[in-house]
Amino acid sequence: MPTTPLARQLAYARREAADALDDLTAVLALAGVQLPSVGVDWRSGQVTGRFLIDLGAARPETVAKLTAVLRRGVAVTSRPPK
Repeated sequence: MPTTPLARQLAYARREAADALDDLTAVLALAGVQLPSVGVDWRSGQVTGRFLIDLGAARPETVAKLTAVLRRGVAVTSRPPK
């Protein structure tokens, strides 16, 4: 267990980044989308204390699938309540 406040903050930030990446990849998998080079940029967090999710490079057809999924999600969430 980290003992200093800084070490605890970094551990929390690492967990938060890893959880966010896991959630993203799980949801995309349900939609049939796989980003081949998505990952956490672990080096950035060691310097800044903020870990970034690197979405990486993807083929145009993968980006088209991701865009379609996002469009469907936006359409659903922007509908007025019944």
